[in-house]
Amino acid sequence: MKKTENQNENSQGKVKVKSSAAEGLKELFIDELKDIVYAERALLKSLPKMAKNASEPKLVTAIEEHVVVTQGQVERLDKIFEILVESNRGKKCNAMEGLIKEGESIMEETEEGPVRDAGIISASQKIEHYEIASYGTLVAFAKTLGEEEIASLLEATLAEEKEADSLLTESAYNSINFEAAEADID
Repeated sequence: MKKTENQNENSQGKVKVKSSAAEGLKELFIDELKDIVYAERALLKSLPKMAKNASEPKLVTAIEEHVVVTQGQVERLDKIFEILVESNRGKKCNAMEGLIKEGESIMEETEEGPVRDAGIISASQKIEHYEIASYGTLVAFAKTLGEEEIASLLEATLAEEKEADSLLTESAYNSINFEAAEADID
């Protein structure tokens, strides 16, 4: 019998469970926290490259400011791991790895200027939306588990991610997308 593309599925499409699989919501919660802390640390390495490749000064400043915000988010996650008495060692986040690679591709495939800036905003917003979804889920898990202090810390990060997304949207609509469109006309 020929093996399927996904070796973790049986013939009925059911996923084969790893021996390290989470058995309860708290284990899943901790696993997801390890995923997002890895993602945030990976982002800290990627954001400076985005800032260096952006040309619009307000966009550069927004990205540089988000580095500082992200550092605070990692510190907040470290505090959460302390509260839970868990290791803060991250678990590779395939989603963030892919989003970062996509952002790098966009920078490689666009000329410096407004079109690249629009691409950087696009990649950044995809990242922000992933983070918003992740933190929203983590807040719900924390509340369900009765971890109100942790939920509050996660809600602070969620608000920051929503604010970053809003600033990126504002940058795109206030000038960058229009400048990129004008570059097509010239």
